[in-house]
Amino acid sequence: MNQTIRLNRNLINFGIPLALLGTLILLMNSSFLNVLSQNDILNFAITADLLLTVPLVYFLLIRKSAIPKTTVVPVMVIGLVIGSYFLPEESQTYLALFKTWALPVIEISILLFITIKVRTAIRKYRTVKGSTPDFLDALKTTCYEMLPKSIVIPVVTEIAVFYYGFIYWKKRKLKANEFTYHKESGTIALLAVTIFIIAVETIVLHIYLSKWSNIAAWILTCLSIYSGVQLFGFLKSMLKRPIAIENGKLLLRYGIMNETVIDLRNIESIEVSSKDLELNKETRKLSILGELESHNIVIRLKEENMLTGLYGIKRTYKNLTLCIDKKIEFTNKINKALQRQL
Repeated sequence: MNQTIRLNRNLINFGIPLALLGTLILLMNSSFLNVLSQNDILNFAITADLLLTVPLVYFLLIRKSAIPKTTVVPVMVIGLVIGSYFLPEESQTYLALFKTWALPVIEISILLFITIKVRTAIRKYRTVKGSTPDFLDALKTTCYEMLPKSIVIPVVTEIAVFYYGFIYWKKRKLKANEFTYHKESGTIALLAVTIFIIAVETIVLHIYLSKWSNIAAWILTCLSIYSGVQLFGFLKSMLKRPIAIENGKLLLRYGIMNETVIDLRNIESIEVSSKDLELNKETRKLSILGELESHNIVIRLKEENMLTGLYGIKRTYKNLTLCIDKKIEFTNKINKALQRQL
């Protein structure tokens, strides 16, 4: 019953704005608009409906629902795209003014709002947890409050790549309950070499393709630069997101690429071992490189747990292998924590 009510409510929330946009598209494609294309009042009215009226109606429909209020902005952007495509060029005077003056202000306001919300979440995290907050965790919490759940993880991943790659340069001091995992593994070196290869190949391929097509050359170059930025963000995040033991839980992180939270009471055993294990649905590696990276720790659980990867991809596991820089100290710390739990 509740699901039916929720479905009907969502049909109203999204159906009415879509119907309004559809009506405006029909109007813009009609001969009526062609006759009055020089009518400045009509052009202003259609532009205002696309950019203000429809988003306002949408806001009034969702204001008491669980849908984030910030989704009004995408509705406004949809109206902007529709106007740019369907309105005749000579009728886009007010649309052009909006793009030039209002859109940049909206974009800056959104970035400031997200920044303020993340800073607030970090302060709250520090107060509640009494420990150093993790930026990615705080960012997820903030975005789940502001954005539709379906787009949170992709948005968070892109922001995190840029943050860890180009903003977070301060050296992170480890606490007694935190452990690094990048010194003993070859992942950092592998990612660095991959970035270098991408840079060299991009230059060579750009020169080669530009003789055939400048557009194709620049498309490939942009894609390569994007890939390099992503890899650099992944690399830097490994240095800034240590593995931690806190509040009866083991927080296993592999940069922003993989993470899982294990309740200490769910650990059946932990051992120092580099013995090869067959990777399957029960046994997985924390590293995204799989068998390309060695391990020195094997954790076996009593019950299945969830490993979350890039863009929110989830996989179950019961045994997890990983590489820790101070493996003996790590296992001793876990065993002591398990004894306290018992």
